Amino acid sequence: MTDDTYRPDPRRWKALTVCLAAGFMTLLDVSIVNVALPSVKEALDASDAVLQWVVSGYALTIGLVLVAAGRVGDALGRRTVFIAGVVVFAVGSLLAGTAQDGTWLVVARLVQGVGSGIVGPQVSGLIQQLFRGPERGIAFGRFGTTVGISTAVGPLLGGLILAVAGPEHGWRWVFLVNLPVAVLAVVLALRYLDPPARRERVADLDLVGALLLGLGVVGVLWPTVSRSWGALSLVVAGAGVVALAGFVGWEQRVTARGDVPMVQPSLFRRPGFSAGALLGLLYFSGFTAIFFVLALFFQDGAGYTPLQAGVAITPFALGSAVSSVAGGRWVGRGGRRVVVAGLVVVLVGVAATDVVVGLRSAGADVGLWTALPLLVAGVGSGLVIAPNQTVTLSRVPVPQAGAAGGVLQTGQRLGAATGIAVVGSLYFAGVADGDGAAGVAHGLRATLALLGLSLAVGVLDLVRTSRSTPAGEPV
Repeated sequence: MTDDTYRPDPRRWKALTVCLAAGFMTLLDVSIVNVALPSVKEALDASDAVLQWVVSGYALTIGLVLVAAGRVGDALGRRTVFIAGVVVFAVGSLLAGTAQDGTWLVVARLVQGVGSGIVGPQVSGLIQQLFRGPERGIAFGRFGTTVGISTAVGPLLGGLILAVAGPEHGWRWVFLVNLPVAVLAVVLALRYLDPPARRERVADLDLVGALLLGLGVVGVLWPTVSRSWGALSLVVAGAGVVALAGFVGWEQRVTARGDVPMVQPSLFRRPGFSAGALLGLLYFSGFTAIFFVLALFFQDGAGYTPLQAGVAITPFALGSAVSSVAGGRWVGRGGRRVVVAGLVVVLVGVAATDVVVGLRSAGADVGLWTALPLLVAGVGSGLVIAPNQTVTLSRVPVPQAGAAGGVLQTGQRLGAATGIAVVGSLYFAGVADGDGAAGVAHGLRATLALLGLSLAVGVLDLVRTSRSTPAGEPV
């Protein structure tokens, strides 16, 4: 898609660096807390349910605000909303670092999630706004590297912090370390991100649509996040489905009367967008759960310290770091093929990890044996995240970039919350029976199933688009 009005901003790469630094900070908190969970449990006498809420609640509130935050950024200016999100995230980090009980910590994590959800779509929207052509693929490649490394290296950094500060108070610094990064991000954003050229009226924003979407997301996810499938939870889930249906109908009504909806219905008719969003949801449901299960297993099952557990998971981050850069460059030529190839490699790596853990789970050297399979899985992951984002958003107009990025990332975050809830429940069920090896096996095999579903979506979309794409163009 060409844009004759596009003029490259000479500061665009510095602006990207600022965005990625903030994105790294918020995404790091998806996984850095995993190795701190045993310390949190002991320090705050937290239950397993509280620990799962500390992880899943963060992903839940991210998903709640992503689309609305993306739309607000499109309307009021991405710099303003970006800075607001960083500030909210910093406040949540301060509250988490000073928590006195499990409930306090859970609430703080929910606040952190809101801040992260505000920041996320501004990053993808700014990439759409600042870059065109091959540069956009490279920029998304760096974003993919940030996503992969931040999520995978979180356990290592968390382990380092706990090793230096000690298990009693080290978990607090896992959160407080965000504060100087947040301050620096705000200062540099004011310098390198331009204020909006135009603003829409706040009254024109689709507040009803935002409310319906938020209620729908909360309702649908409630049973998995709360780990309860009783009658009340099922009623809440049903109400969530009704709210989502109401959201779809409302958006169509807003569009029909000529107003601007929260999400343009036509967005889902753009080639590859719906498939890419679904693929991202399924992939992140498995991708994020890998670190949750392995971080717990290495500590509870293999007797590793938090630092050792973090080191054991690091090969995934290394593989992802290398391949994300390459994926950002290859996607311009290979399109969805790059994503499908990456998914196959991830499945091979995770399956090999499952086999190795089954054979060596009782040995202290299990982390050494899983290094190569996790490296392979990381290489595959780097070919999935950024290329899928690039392909999925490639035909979205820049004025809709924030909302579209919010939709895509909502799927990713909801997938992460659901995956951790489902896979985590299987892990804890195995551990409750006194068999840590069975717990991690159940968790990894559930992850493989979710990754397999994402591969099926990618293959189907590749077949469909191959039939309708002219020869020589990326699929």
